[in-house]
Amino acid sequence: MTHAELLLSGVGELVSSSTLKLLRIMSNSNTLSQSFLRFALESNVLRFGGFTTKAGRDSPYFFDAGLFNSGATLEALGRFYADTIQQQNLDITMLFGPAYKGISLATAVAIALSRYYKRDLPVAFNRKEAKSHGEGGHMIGSPLSGRVLVVDDVISAGTSIQAAASWIREAGAELAGAVIALDRQERGNQDHRSATRQVEETYGIQVTAIARLDDLIQLLAADPHRQGQLQSILEYRNRYGA
Repeated sequence: MTHAELLLSGVGELVSSSTLKLLRIMSNSNTLSQSFLRFALESNVLRFGGFTTKAGRDSPYFFDAGLFNSGATLEALGRFYADTIQQQNLDITMLFGPAYKGISLATAVAIALSRYYKRDLPVAFNRKEAKSHGEGGHMIGSPLSGRVLVVDDVISAGTSIQAAASWIREAGAELAGAVIALDRQERGNQDHRSATRQVEETYGIQVTAIARLDDLIQLLAADPHRQGQLQSILEYRNRYGA
C-alpha cells in the first residue's frame, strides 16, 4: 500500500475534500516522480504553452512552484519532498530554504519530515536584504550547523545554491546536498552540462530531484491526449537537452 493509500484509509472525516483529492492523485501513480507530476498538473503548477525561460529560450512548458499556494497543496508538496529525502536516505541534520520560494518549501518539508518520519529537523532561511534592527542579519530560524540540505524548486543558474553554500560554510556547517522539485535536464547557454550537474561538480554534492524532464516525457507518452505536448517537449529536449 502506498503512503497516500495509507493516508486515505480512515481519514475522510479528518481532512478537507481538497486534501483528499490531492492524496488520491498521489495514490494513482506507480512512482513518486509520476505521482508528483500529476499533482503539479492538477494544481496548474506545471503548464504547457509558450513560455520564455530565464535563459531566454522559448519553452513549451513551465513549472512555477509559487503556485503551490494553499494549505492543502503545500501539505502535499512537503510530503513529496520528505518521501524523496527518505527514499534517497540523505544524511542530513538541518534544512535551509533560499529566499523567497525556498522559505515555504523548507518549512513544508520540515513539517512533513516531523509528521510522517519522526525526523524533527531545524530549519532556516535567508533574507534577501539584511535587517539592521532587532536580531539583524540575513538569517532567520535555527543557527546553521551540522549537515545542511538546501531545499529549492528548480536550479537555473545556481546562484541561490552559491549564496547558500557561502552562508553555510561561513557558519562552520557543511553543505550536504540539495533537493529540488523538478530537474529540467537542459544545458546552459555557455556549458554543455545541465545546471544541476554544474552545481554537483562545483560543490561536490548530490542534487536530488523529485522528478526530471525524462519523467515528464514518460508521463506524456502514456497519455494519448497529450501527444502534441509530448512532441513539443521532445523537440525542445533535442535542442537544449543536457
